[in-house]
Amino acid sequence: MLLAIDVGNTETVIGLFGESHLDEAELSFARANGERGLAFHWRISTVRERTPDEHAMILTQLLELEGIDLKRDIDSLAISSSSPSVTTQLRRMSTRWFSEIPVTVIGPGVKTGMPILYDNPKEVGADRIADAVGGYDLYPGALIIVDMGTATVFDVISEKGEYLGGAIAPGVAISLEALYNQASALRSVELVAPRSVVGKSTVESIQSGVLYGFASQVDGMIERIQQEVGASTVVATGGLASLIAPFTKHVEHVEPWLTLHGLRIVHELNH
Repeated sequence: MLLAIDVGNTETVIGLFGESHLDEAELSFARANGERGLAFHWRISTVRERTPDEHAMILTQLLELEGIDLKRDIDSLAISSSSPSVTTQLRRMSTRWFSEIPVTVIGPGVKTGMPILYDNPKEVGADRIADAVGGYDLYPGALIIVDMGTATVFDVISEKGEYLGGAIAPGVAISLEALYNQASALRSVELVAPRSVVGKSTVESIQSGVLYGFASQVDGMIERIQQEVGASTVVATGGLASLIAPFTKHVEHVEPWLTLHGLRIVHELNH
């Protein structure tokens, strides 16, 4: 089974690909819900201070919850990371605990099957590459991927499968943190749809500004991008995609595990 790890600035997403440990009910559910071989998935906080052994311990415990043995059942490992320090620790972990299996860490020299038309291809984050590869595999053709995480990232792929570039904006979490830090009278709120766009309380006003404001940002950026590159399929991913995407006009598909799917493809290209 392939263990895929995507390290974000705030959260780390872990997925296990392979059907050998799924019973018939689980397998039917996974196929019906478009999991595409993703048997299990977990989401944990990104902690940059974790040592290689701590990473291995956490993975072991997560897998044991599903009756899976780290040393016995994992036969390959794929990693993408937006944190250089965590990348280093995961490389050390793989050297110690996964030395006998194929390991792919997305970075310079790794085959992706996608031309990167950035001025400096090395500047493109590993997660953006995995998103682009996974998105183009699922929806071949011109594509805009909106990754809604710590930052809101727009990635643009041409009809021929070339990575053209994109845009990066502060995400919901960053914006809310800045708001609370700079405005002492405001407090944290649950992000659910308010009764109307015009909030009747501070809580509803924040909810409206975040949900409808970020949805409008996404729609506005998509419209501007399509003015430059033409009509494109729009796919949303990331931890906040299911929260924001329903309030947008242009997002057509939500793929919560898109980065993991792209990681699997890149790994297979290299092994």
